[in-house]
Amino acid sequence: MISVENLKVEFGVKPLFSDVSFVVNDRDRIALVGKNGAGKSTMLKMLCGLEHPTAGQISVPTDTTIGYLPQVMVLQDNTTVREEAQKAFADIQKIAARIERMEKQLNERTDYESEEYMALVEKFSSEHERYQMLGAEGYEAEIERTLMGLGFERSDLDRPTREFSGGWRMRIELAKILLRRPDVLLLDEPTNHLDINSIQWLEQFLTQSSSAVVLVSHDRAFINNVTNRTLEISCGKVVDYRVKYNEYVTLRKERREQQMRAYENQQKEISEMKAFIERFRYQATKAVQVQQKVKQLEKIVPIEIDEVDNSALHLKFPPCLRSGDYPVICDEVKKVYDHVVFDHVNLTIKRGEKVAFVGKNGEGKSTLVKCIMGEIPFEGNLKVGHNVQIGYFAQNQAQLLDESLTVFQTIDYVAKGEVRLKINDILGAFMFGGEASDKRVKVLSGGERSRLAMIRLLLEPVNLLILDEPTNHLDMASKDVLKEAIKAFDGTAIIVSHDREFLDGLVDKIYEFGGGMVREHLGGIYEFLQSKNPQISVKGDTIDAYFEKGMKAKESTKATAIQSEMARGGSYAIHKELQKQLKKAERAVEESEKKIGKFEQRLKELDALLCDPKNAADMTLVTEYTDTKKGMDEEVERWEALSEKLEQLQTNQS
Repeated sequence: MISVENLKVEFGVKPLFSDVSFVVNDRDRIALVGKNGAGKSTMLKMLCGLEHPTAGQISVPTDTTIGYLPQVMVLQDNTTVREEAQKAFADIQKIAARIERMEKQLNERTDYESEEYMALVEKFSSEHERYQMLGAEGYEAEIERTLMGLGFERSDLDRPTREFSGGWRMRIELAKILLRRPDVLLLDEPTNHLDINSIQWLEQFLTQSSSAVVLVSHDRAFINNVTNRTLEISCGKVVDYRVKYNEYVTLRKERREQQMRAYENQQKEISEMKAFIERFRYQATKAVQVQQKVKQLEKIVPIEIDEVDNSALHLKFPPCLRSGDYPVICDEVKKVYDHVVFDHVNLTIKRGEKVAFVGKNGEGKSTLVKCIMGEIPFEGNLKVGHNVQIGYFAQNQAQLLDESLTVFQTIDYVAKGEVRLKINDILGAFMFGGEASDKRVKVLSGGERSRLAMIRLLLEPVNLLILDEPTNHLDMASKDVLKEAIKAFDGTAIIVSHDREFLDGLVDKIYEFGGGMVREHLGGIYEFLQSKNPQISVKGDTIDAYFEKGMKAKESTKATAIQSEMARGGSYAIHKELQKQLKKAERAVEESEKKIGKFEQRLKELDALLCDPKNAADMTLVTEYTDTKKGMDEEVERWEALSEKLEQLQTNQS
């Protein structure tokens, strides 16, 4: 559908891309990944023709339509939400206008037998048939379905777009693109302004769509649920992994290890050649060999190692005072603007709890946070506990930074003790590496300021963290650093977020905002989502399957208990049955051990082959190595389960 051949893009001395080739096929679901600044957004602009390469070719068939959602766009303010969405059907509306004009002419004319009248009838029939084929009869209903899927209420559709925030207006643009149903969808951070319900709706829409999809996103769960192919931009090249993002992460790690081995072997070979040349440079009897070594050295193509981020960095919040047992207590809290935002809010957050506020945008999550912070008035009783020191992150926190300082100075000012020795590493983990640390705050973008405000918060001694959409401007590596820091945090945390992967394993209680109420749900984010919708995807599986594994584990335990009871009965028949099961379990363990031995042997062979520089880039060997490693890991897991079962049977027998 879209063919990219030998693409090269230069903005400065070093090319952004060079010699890049790949194809976007029908119904492909592609995640475009790479570190910030690698050129992901630039690649999307190239694919849709907004920017042009320095060299190479991007071929798009003339009848292929492309829908492109950029991160930032200029939005109009002179229409309603419905009217703006209707622009997606501009072609259909033109046909409808033509049909209306022809129908009027047919009603006015009386020359029924003339050739002109018959031609008009034929044209009217043709246009009307085309109109119906385009699904025009139901496009108003489709507009409503799409807008409401993206979080709008029916009452919003006739409101002027100027009444909505930038995030909501971006949703309107996304709706227009989806309604056009182009052949290829290019989406740059489409989930940035969506809540959890809207993200799930978009996932379902994209997986069912007949369009090819190329997307850039830092929402790991969204990428895993939508895509089945990963294009990584690294070192100015594009590497094609025909797997989901989670599998790509594993493959990339293995690929980099192989590159390192090949690189080290190459460096050893180069070193030996140089040593030979230096040693025999002036010996006439070795002149021919020296010249051969020089030529070989010139022909060597240096092996490049994929760039790697600093996501392994570990951060810890500094020590803080112990707060009271209940940092936040709400008793019949109510907030009213021109309407009731929420009422009868009763919640108690205990010291050390990590909780999430979730729900559609506009349901009061940030409003309750502002009530807790004492920034706005409210009705009812809200108590902040004894000795509570609040660390608050919201989008406007970025505006409170001192613009005269550099990025480094801003962090150096709050860093204490050993942390000061790691400032550059911390800045690098949050995308302020190298020269970026010397930038003045006043020249930073809104997203960069938000990241800087987040780093400041990580270094301040607080015992109650309140984070309002903390991941909006973070890449996956930065989110991992932040998540690990919060998990290790001894205090209490309230997190307002739509990022499921970020919340997974981090929070143990969910407060759901909606319909003017706040409901408490015990458990993690996926348990909450499963209670709302059993078909939510989780980690490459449906959430039903995710919880089914837990049920099977319980059934297995129950079966073991029954076996144990039978063994204690002492009857000959039961004893014989147990003996049979024992032998069967022993055979299964032996067979599994043999399989593992074969896997280990093949891995050794493949490892030896891949250590040879000439095989370092052989993707067939790389794929076989990965598949073999995966197969062995699965077999080891199976062996552990079989061994455990055998041990249980042996215990029961004794």
